[in-house]
Amino acid sequence: MNTKDVAQKWANLCRAGKNLECITELYADNVVSKEMPGMPGELITGKQNVWNKSKEWLESVEDFHASEIGEPIVAGNFFTAKMSFDCTFKARGRQQMEEVCVYEVKNGKIASEQYFYNMGE
Repeated sequence: MNTKDVAQKWANLCRAGKNLECITELYADNVVSKEMPGMPGELITGKQNVWNKSKEWLESVEDFHASEIGEPIVAGNFFTAKMSFDCTFKARGRQQMEEVCVYEVKNGKIASEQYFYNMGE
């Protein structure tokens, strides 16, 4: 798959709530995931570890009230999309979040992801 194909499949899986399946299917074994500096899981490497991080985040959510995954924007072997969530977390209540993530595709797999968002809002 080329970058555009990976980006569209990523968006379709995420919109369907199949985030963990997305990692299993589209991520490289040696993927690198970066969160904002100082956040838990700031740097995670390896598909299983990224899958575990995502599973832990999903399990921290009590209820999803709304979520939106924007249309992917592709540039070379990178893509990004705006993601918005309105969810109630078990430990910290209801929050609305917006973020973008930049994904790098190599050999038809997501090789890296880096999230950007405002903290403490």
